[in-house]
Amino acid sequence: MIHPELAPSRSRWVVMPFIAVVVLAALWTAFWFYASATAQATLTKWREQESRLGRTYTCGLQTTGGYPFRLEVRCQDATVEMRAFEPALLAAAKSLLVVAQVYDPTLLIGEVTGPLTVTEAGGRESLVATWQLAQISVRGRPNAPERVSIAADNLRIDRGREGGMRLAAVNHLELHARADAGSTSDKPAGDLVLRLSGATAPAAGGIAAQPLDADVTAVLRGLKNFAPRPLPTMLRELQAAGGRLDITSARLQQGETIVQANGAVGLSANGRLDGALTVTIAGFDKFMASIGGLQKVQSPAATPNRPALSAFDRLAPALGGSGRDQIAAGLLGLLGERTLLDGKAAVTMQLRLADGAAYLGPIPLGQIPPLY
Repeated sequence: MIHPELAPSRSRWVVMPFIAVVVLAALWTAFWFYASATAQATLTKWREQESRLGRTYTCGLQTTGGYPFRLEVRCQDATVEMRAFEPALLAAAKSLLVVAQVYDPTLLIGEVTGPLTVTEAGGRESLVATWQLAQISVRGRPNAPERVSIAADNLRIDRGREGGMRLAAVNHLELHARADAGSTSDKPAGDLVLRLSGATAPAAGGIAAQPLDADVTAVLRGLKNFAPRPLPTMLRELQAAGGRLDITSARLQQGETIVQANGAVGLSANGRLDGALTVTIAGFDKFMASIGGLQKVQSPAATPNRPALSAFDRLAPALGGSGRDQIAAGLLGLLGERTLLDGKAAVTMQLRLADGAAYLGPIPLGQIPPLY
């Protein structure tokens, strides 16, 4: 039998767990402050590297928080000066919040509070973007990301001050990019996914002013790495390496017109699009009417069809432009392969891009300007 004075006291069993919790809390706090200091040092190095590449990031006020399980860096009055452009551009947002979990610091999630204004050197305001919600997530190091995702709701882009000339708008936008599973150091590739809902470009008028939904999956081949850099620089590197965009699946819907496409597109020596896509279109007559009708087409490639179409116009002048477009679209649809798309009559044709000149079968769509 143990003497009562030698038996462990009940209070000791109560105090020991409490002491253990306090010690663990102290260790976790020390670890959090160490991780926070490391994150701040990494952010400083990243800013220095970005500055050498022509992008200078500044904050009106920067704060750190998120204890105990997160690391949060909030940048009020965030700005970035992009000197690689000519003239230089200055982008400014109300605030930027970047969050990382202490146990997974390679995943960064950012939320941007607008409006975002983009001005040219000299102070002339050029673009203003507003949105309801805009988020960015990055897996990997900021200067060498493994995966990047961007999502925005009710995005609006205006020229001039907020409420000025509407250039583009989209109800929902998603852009995802990651290293392709089959990518190697000598043959880099990146998987891309783009989703748009209710996208319009009112300033362009015509077909671009009508709401468009899109879902595109593609593989980008030829870039040496996915480090952030000016788009013209990236495109020049892509063209020099013979890179291309392999579109594995693309679906666009605008009203009753549905388009599905797949193929490959690259860049010519002049920086214009070059390649070919297999395109299936349902609602072909409405598509033809939306791009302006065949009466506006002027290309030697369409010359053999003109006599028949002109004769039809003389026989049925009362139909007007819309009626002629529908009949002409039906005639030209015979040049493609008849098929079904979502249960609707459709036609499959080739979309050819030759140094920026675009042709849908025999139909010239116009000239696409250089991308850089």
